[in-house]
Amino acid sequence: MAETRFRLPKKYQHREYPDITHNVRCEFPVRGWDQAYALTLGREASNPRPYAFAEIHQTYAPFTDGFVSYSDGCHDDVNKVIWSMRAWDPQLDVREILEDYGSFFFNKTVAGATADGIAALENNWKGPLVQNGGVEATFAFWKNLETANLTLKGNWRWQMLLLRAYYDTYTKRRLTYEQSLEKQANALLSEAHKTGAEKAMEAALETVNKADKVNIAPELRQKIEQLCADLFASVGLQTSVPKYQAKGYERGAVLDFVDYPLNNRWWLADELKKISALTSNEAKLLRLKTISTWENPGPGSFYDDVSSVAKGPRVKTVSEDATDVAWWQEGFSRMRLSSQLFQKCPELVYDNLQPGARYILRVVGEGEALLRVDNYRLQPTVYNRETESVKEWIVPLSLTQDGKLHVTFDEPEESHLNWRKQSKISDVWLLKQ
Repeated sequence: MAETRFRLPKKYQHREYPDITHNVRCEFPVRGWDQAYALTLGREASNPRPYAFAEIHQTYAPFTDGFVSYSDGCHDDVNKVIWSMRAWDPQLDVREILEDYGSFFFNKTVAGATADGIAALENNWKGPLVQNGGVEATFAFWKNLETANLTLKGNWRWQMLLLRAYYDTYTKRRLTYEQSLEKQANALLSEAHKTGAEKAMEAALETVNKADKVNIAPELRQKIEQLCADLFASVGLQTSVPKYQAKGYERGAVLDFVDYPLNNRWWLADELKKISALTSNEAKLLRLKTISTWENPGPGSFYDDVSSVAKGPRVKTVSEDATDVAWWQEGFSRMRLSSQLFQKCPELVYDNLQPGARYILRVVGEGEALLRVDNYRLQPTVYNRETESVKEWIVPLSLTQDGKLHVTFDEPEESHLNWRKQSKISDVWLLKQ
């Protein structure tokens, strides 16, 4: 934007068209968004981001002459007010704006509490969801507000904020529960060499599918359903394609994804069918070992889900596609969750490696992966381009003598391809041999 203003003759004004409405695949994606949110709330959920958009406005306003904001509905209402008020007076305090919002649209008695509650909802989206203890605190805060202000029950802005508080909490509880079930299933698969492949697969699938049989928070699920119905009645918010005639599943249909799997049970079911069809017991056990150790490759080895703030501790890139969703099958893909999110050119840093040990770098993704280690381009020993296929490189001993590695990827020239067809990297392992 600064370059455009610099190159533009002074006689021309430069109006901004900020995208205040989307969460992913957009101009200002949510930084470090947890995968669970990306797969459920998606691109057009209720998204109050007051402090983020105040900062974004402050960054770009000096290079522009006014704005016309890009909005796709009422779900971004708080962002509209923040951007408009800061454009009117860039010095306005964000909390003061939020208090005015609460006072004007709700009532003066809840102005301060509303400001705190909206800020808390923004903080719900920061960092790994499982570790974000603020989500439950935010939920308790909004639930108390809801109980104490029943006269606001029919106010659509109020309903929108309550929906997020309930949805975030439901997603957090589901994520914790469903990831726990997957760990149990992987433990069962790891014992396949003792119990037998078929018995291990049956037990693992039964375990991971408990998520469909036992709802971890039915009262929250029911409330989300009710709030979506209330919002359709009050302001026509279309949170579902079949129920409320949303234009498409990508367009804020959060109700349709409220129970989307947050573990890999769909993928696992499909993989286990393929394994059952194998004729060799040895091949079955080898594949089951790969699945059971996918995220835990063993002592001295490392795994990173490159788009996960929870499972990518060595990933240093914060890029526009760092929490992007490939959006296969209208969002209902049965692919492994890590494969549905990606980066094009992740950067990873490893330390505390064992000098003298031999390592292999393994990548799962789609298309090309032009890997460099400590700025040296390595030649692969295995190189498959299909989705969820494996590429491997042997790391030269000379590069690990200092106990550190810096892994980067060059971006392939794919401007002729639609973004959905361009190369993606989802999983990276450094495996000690």
